[in-house]
Amino acid sequence: MGIFDRVKGVSRRDFFKIAGTYGMSSTLLAAGTFGGAMTAANLAKAAESTYNKRFSKEAKYTLKFGAAGFNPQNLLIERAGCLEFARDLEERTDGEIRIEFIGNNQICGQLSCVEKAQQGIIDIYAASTQNSAGGAPYLNVLDYAYMFRSRADQYYFMYSPESQRILRDPFEARHGLKFLFTHAELRGIMMGQNFADKPTVTSIEDIMGTKNRVTGTQLGRIAMEALNLNPVPVAWEETLDGLKQGLIDGAETWASAVAYANMSPVVSQVVDLRFFCGTEHTAMTASTFDSLGGTLQDAVMESSYLTQVHVQAANEAALVNTVGHTNPPRPGTIFAENNVRVAALADSEVRKAEEMCSPEFQPQLWEQWRERINGWAGGIDTYQDIYNEVRNNPHTLAENVEPRRWWKG
Repeated sequence: MGIFDRVKGVSRRDFFKIAGTYGMSSTLLAAGTFGGAMTAANLAKAAESTYNKRFSKEAKYTLKFGAAGFNPQNLLIERAGCLEFARDLEERTDGEIRIEFIGNNQICGQLSCVEKAQQGIIDIYAASTQNSAGGAPYLNVLDYAYMFRSRADQYYFMYSPESQRILRDPFEARHGLKFLFTHAELRGIMMGQNFADKPTVTSIEDIMGTKNRVTGTQLGRIAMEALNLNPVPVAWEETLDGLKQGLIDGAETWASAVAYANMSPVVSQVVDLRFFCGTEHTAMTASTFDSLGGTLQDAVMESSYLTQVHVQAANEAALVNTVGHTNPPRPGTIFAENNVRVAALADSEVRKAEEMCSPEFQPQLWEQWRERINGWAGGIDTYQDIYNEVRNNPHTLAENVEPRRWWKG
């Protein structure tokens, strides 16, 4: 399903006509400013205004932004911040940097965006760190089971100078990519129609032995195997069909991913296991960043910071008001309209899962990968250092975490 199917009130033909006049990026950026339905006339007017503002002067740099399957409509469901970043960076640099936004899997998908960036085909990409871990294995550093207790811990880490030392610097040194900002959720198991007629899951035992899709993360597989969740590698783009046809019982992913990817009609239960990161990040190639010069580099960082603050607040609100990731889901949300049940496990059940699979309780399962990642990071203990840092976080609610400019120490 593309943007043209999702933009209410604007036909595919009209959308292409407007994009043909004002360019795809200006039209997509304009569409991203509409919260609800729009008309072709409204979109054309907004696209013209956006175009005039963006092309009022010659850009020094035009950067290609490959944003996997994202478009202005589904970015209102999962608030990954891609369009906010593009819009702010263009305005902040007074048009010296122009962003060519290419979503809807047109230039790259969840598994390939990181590789297209490494090949120099695109300058910026957005995809999950877990899917990107296939092409950039250092991103596995985020995926130790139960290292993060909550979304608040995740944001706390991303704002911390420790994220520069443990995540960003080794990622850039090893893969030539600059980690800019990310959305934050924790992964659970999304059960398909095989569980539609079953009671709401209350225990890890209820889903043991099921066959579940896993992303490109190696560490995610370790946790799933320890929990007897039979990880099966399935590309994100094929997960919907796998669930629909019953080829898999469930999929490890997070709530807003189910909602934005139109998987809600085939997902019956969201088992909120919260066992490792779900982080839809945006990164820029280090070579592009280095070519910009000091002032524009500062602008990229400030736009990244503004976007991180936006995502932190907007995604927390969207989880409740748009996705329906509450028990029960609020009326009118995507989960409510598709009869998706949120299986919120008791703390004791989450603790049971943690004791079955986390490095704290089952260190032997993680030794090989932990040693490998620690080596890539220059010999630091990546798991323990992140674990210790996020336990300095005084907040339980993600929206209360204090934003910090992580690169300033």
